[in-house]
Parts: sequence; structure tokens; C-alpha cells
Amino acid sequence: MIVIRQLCRSFSEGTGVHRVLDAADACIEAGEVVAIVGRSGSGKSTLLNLVSGIDRADGGEVSIGGRIVTSMPEPERTLFRREHLGFVYQFFNLITTLDAEENVRLPLELNGIRGAAARRRSAAMLAEVGLGDRLHSAVDRLSGGEQQRVAIARALVHEPAVLLADEPTGNLDEETASQVLRVLLSLSRSRRTTLIVATHDLWLARSADRVLELREGKLVSGEGGIERAPTRRSGVS
Repeated sequence: MIVIRQLCRSFSEGTGVHRVLDAADACIEAGEVVAIVGRSGSGKSTLLNLVSGIDRADGGEVSIGGRIVTSMPEPERTLFRREHLGFVYQFFNLITTLDAEENVRLPLELNGIRGAAARRRSAAMLAEVGLGDRLHSAVDRLSGGEQQRVAIARALVHEPAVLLADEPTGNLDEETASQVLRVLLSLSRSRRTTLIVATHDLWLARSADRVLELREGKLVSGEGGIERAPTRRSGVS
């Protein structure tokens, strides 16, 4: 599903250059849940931005479903993201002038699905994350966990092939984080959505199908230092 080949990205730092990714390689299967771990500043967010085409690589290649994202011009990358990718961020990134249902409906409207059909799908998606009774709530009146559930619903409502999550529980307390992660994993697996999540959360890393660690610009197996979950499960645990 996703192939990363010799991916490189550097940033200017003072008078020098900081190489964040240095010929990184990985293959991720369709429907797989992969946790990306690594110290702060190791390049986890940069990697997700390169996979999605938000950022441009200095070298190397990312392909998703056989399409080479790193070779696409900007307008084509934008359309590809809109149609095939979903995003969940640490700080939710909801639009506060829209209510919960309107936030979830937005990706559908951007993809040309409007009117009653879009409203039905967004309402059904909110019901799946446990917010069927909060359709018209102002998002800034929701708790942090509820806001992240809205963000998950928004990310999945257009049925993307790939879901990218960047520290999705970093702004939540432990109990709320656990609840949100169970929703995220359950919905991703029930839809066979490929999920790549950058995280410091050990429970999430243990629950992933595979762990990759960013170390000195390379993607290496992170399983050695993390106790794996005993089995892969498709439902909420």
C-alpha cells in the first residue's frame, strides 16, 4: 500500500544543516496499523508530512497504492490528499465557527458530496464515535476527548485509504486518551484503513500491528524495546 524508498529531508539549523530523514525505507501493507516512535525531534511529524505530500522531500520516493506522491505537482497532491487520505492531529484542528456535524461534513463537500447525502453520512459517522447526540454542538464547548472524536469522524467520513495520526492523544489525559485510542483503532480496523500513527503512547505502540522507530534518520524495527499486544483484534478492547 505504502512504499517509502530512500526518503531524505533536511532543514537549515543556524549555520548548518540538520538531516532529519536520511535514506529512510519502509513498506506498509494495506490495512496495517503502524506506530512510528522516536525521541522528540526525531522526525515523526516530518515523515507524516512527506507521506501525505504536505511537505516536499529532498530525495527519495513515497508511493501510495502505486501512485508516486513525491512526483506529483502541488495541485495533484492536494486532490490526492483530499480524496485518499485522512488526518488526525494532536490539537484537533477543528473549525470553531462550525458545529460538530458541519466539521465532519466538510471533507465530503470538498469531494463533491453535498446536501442530504452528506448530512446523513456525517451524522452516521458521529454516531459511530459516540457523539450521535452532539451533532449541532459548538466544538469549542466539547471536552478534549469529544473534540478528538469529532476529528476522527472527520478524518474517516470520506472513507480514505490511509489515515495519518500525529500524536493523537498528546493533548489528552490518560483515561480520555485510552478511550480515544480504542475508538481510533476499532474504526480503522473495521474499515481496513491503513493507519500510520506517530506516538509516544506505549499502549498504542503495543496495540499496533508493527512498530517502526525513527533513529538517526532511518526507519528501523522498534519491536525490540516494546512489548507487543498479544493478538490483533478488530473490535474495541
